Amino acid sequence: MSGKTGWFQRWLLPGLAFKAVVIGGGYATGRELASYFLPSGPRGGLYAMLLSTAIWSTVCAITFLFALRTGSRDYRTFFKHLLGRFWPLYEVAYLAALVVILAAFAAAAGAIAQAVFGLPPLAGALALMTLITLVAAWGNDSVERLFKYVSFLLYGTYAVFLILSLLKFGGRIGAAFATETPTTGWAMGGLTYAGYNIIGAIIILPVTRHLTSRKDAVIAGVIAGPLAMAPAILFFIVMAGFYPTIQHQLLPSDFLLGQLEFPAFRILFQTMIFAALLESGTGGVHAINERIAHAYGRGGERAFTKPMRLAVTVAILAGSVFVADRVGLVSLIADGYRWLSYVLLAIYVAPLLTFGIWQLSRPAAAGAAEVEPAT
Repeated sequence: MSGKTGWFQRWLLPGLAFKAVVIGGGYATGRELASYFLPSGPRGGLYAMLLSTAIWSTVCAITFLFALRTGSRDYRTFFKHLLGRFWPLYEVAYLAALVVILAAFAAAAGAIAQAVFGLPPLAGALALMTLITLVAAWGNDSVERLFKYVSFLLYGTYAVFLILSLLKFGGRIGAAFATETPTTGWAMGGLTYAGYNIIGAIIILPVTRHLTSRKDAVIAGVIAGPLAMAPAILFFIVMAGFYPTIQHQLLPSDFLLGQLEFPAFRILFQTMIFAALLESGTGGVHAINERIAHAYGRGGERAFTKPMRLAVTVAILAGSVFVADRVGLVSLIADGYRWLSYVLLAIYVAPLLTFGIWQLSRPAAAGAAEVEPAT
């Protein structure tokens, strides 16, 4: 085991990686928050977000425990243990999900490029895909550094955004939460949002190589939910001040930044969103590369080289840009994500919370309780 594995890698890095995957195009731009939380009003939206957070923490903790127990560091190994001979069901679902998610990221990057710089949407999408390709091709260490350093930028920017917004239109925000509005549908909104985003717990399995015990797995899993949702809650509080008008904005983030009338911060915030798209997209592609690397290098006789990673990444991203150009951000989030949620709840969450928990409750075979993390 590497002597460099400390509490940050064991307890915080999985949560930061999970945040990196779920923050993506719709979360960072506010489009997902407008679609799944605002329809229930300001207070109902917060209830839904707390429900999503609880679901994420629970499922992440059990996922990390199951991964540690079975020595699963890629999704193929994980689902061979969870679903047996039916594991290819997840392979198909994940590939479809990844294309839809990356397409949403590409569409978001294109919308930002058009709104902020007046560039064609395709320019923003291609810039994002190029950067994802460069980072993903370098493997685990490169991806983990991205998760760590972008997180500092992200949390700091959201905190400043909340402070500036409270100073500028805090009265509107307070009035929004004080006004009685219907909260119907918050449970379904929270469940749906948590359902399709929980795929992040599987995407970040390579990061769980640092876990050394069941305690690590539980702590990392429980922390992952709040780490992933905290920026969204800060953002949602500000969005509530412009409810219900903001529901119909393609980029709620850019709408709010316009209300702030602070051009320099607008550029910083959109840069942060682009960085969030980069880490989210990189996480998704990295999971595919690690799955292929595990299968290709079985027995240690062959290595999955950087050129091979590059080729796989380019192929996936090219298809995603095509889908983004044809479908668009709003449709991808409103329709594509909703169906992904139902599929993932059926083939991942339901088996994990039944068969997975049953497996974890059984005594481990001698010498197989926990697998030593990779160095």
